[in-house]
Amino acid sequence: MSAYDELMAFQRDTEALSQVAGRLGWDQETMMPRGAAPQRGEEMAAMEGVLHARRTDPRMAEWLDRIDEAKLDEVGRANLRHIRRSFDRASKVPAALAARIARVTSEAQGTWAEARANDDFKAFVPTLTEVVALKREEGQALASGGNADVYDAMLADYEQGTTGAELEAMFGALRPELAALRGAVREAKAPPKLQGTFDESAQMKLTRQLARCFGYDMSHGRVDKAVHPFASGSGLDVRITTRTNDTDPFNCFYSTIHETGHGAYEQNINRDYLLTPLGGGVSMGVHESQSRIYENQLGRSRAFTGYLFGQMKDAFGDFGVADEDTFYRIVNRVSDGFIRTEADELQYNLHVLMRFDMERALVSHDLQVPDLEAAWNDRFEADFGFAVDKASNGVLQDVHWSVGLIGYFPTYSLGNVYAGCLNEAMRSAVPDLDDQLAKGDTTAATSWLRDNVQVHGGLYEPKEVITRACGKAPSEAPLVGYLKAKFSDLYGIS
Repeated sequence: MSAYDELMAFQRDTEALSQVAGRLGWDQETMMPRGAAPQRGEEMAAMEGVLHARRTDPRMAEWLDRIDEAKLDEVGRANLRHIRRSFDRASKVPAALAARIARVTSEAQGTWAEARANDDFKAFVPTLTEVVALKREEGQALASGGNADVYDAMLADYEQGTTGAELEAMFGALRPELAALRGAVREAKAPPKLQGTFDESAQMKLTRQLARCFGYDMSHGRVDKAVHPFASGSGLDVRITTRTNDTDPFNCFYSTIHETGHGAYEQNINRDYLLTPLGGGVSMGVHESQSRIYENQLGRSRAFTGYLFGQMKDAFGDFGVADEDTFYRIVNRVSDGFIRTEADELQYNLHVLMRFDMERALVSHDLQVPDLEAAWNDRFEADFGFAVDKASNGVLQDVHWSVGLIGYFPTYSLGNVYAGCLNEAMRSAVPDLDDQLAKGDTTAATSWLRDNVQVHGGLYEPKEVITRACGKAPSEAPLVGYLKAKFSDLYGIS
């Protein structure tokens, strides 16, 4: 075997073990007994120790040194790029620190869930303080040996090739446009709200139908319920979750369509890349572009909501909405709310930009964990115009910081920017798309996304994926144009 063959055989086992670790996390969120959390923390720490040892195995350096990259094809070079990056990263983080982060963040999930249930941020402060301190330590280790910013080093885990300064500039251009459009919408007459109750078992039946409608392969996946919807796995085993609310079926349906975007991305990656570094989505920003374009530009379009209106009538009978146009306006209603994951398409990014600024401040010591709740409440009222009423609607609503995902939040808005670019290119390539969506046929859209984005997996760098698909570099302009056109039409804004 060549050095490359030996390296890839070793890497295949590492990738398989990583999938097992991911399955432990899926189980923790969906099936695990609540009292098992301390033991699961030990299990996760042990698995992370094994993975860290493999990622820093001295043989990795030997294989990397022996490989003649000039003799590799495009796929081989891409594999090597990912492996070398992972090896360099893992080598900078002490094994004891990696295991401690795994243990503390696993246990922190339970602490966060309890504090959230009790609306008691103070009870979570000691745990979150420890998590932030550990992640700062990790970020400092990753930034060592160069001039890298600590937050940029953390961001690279989710969006390689993007810096906090670049995002600040992009978001700085996006924020005033969103604020102005939001202000105009709030002055216009709002559509009605959905009324009534909707059987949860009927919601789950329809939500699975919607997942299949958007191309999710149930023979290689499943749909379960979780407090915080997510997708997990890649290749032949990709699982998604949703949640139900008997007075808000849209929460279930659009959570499912969103997670289907993530799941379809993983299912549609070239099978030749299975259990290799190329076998997963290339970045969280690109991943989020898929979930957001499925959910919003496709799922909330006037054409597709017409189809969904008929499906809901079949599932629930007469549910008090007169026609497809009214239903479209209800689905896209802009309304005040505290929860990021339930936010309408227009205001969603304002939630994310707030979190981006706050986590950068936490990393730089400009904001301390005990002061986080007050800072959150002040910023929220300034951005949204009303006060947070309780911690579960504010600083405790998201699981991300409790599990150490610092640097993750901005990829949500970056994904929206990417989705705006992809939507513009996709509609140019498929001019009759709305005619198909009106029939509940998403094939043209999902096939275009599969062929131009998803199939590549990790073959290209994130910005290159979007640039190749769209024919130009990503920009916030298409997203701004799309939102202005959509909501000006919905609310009669001139």
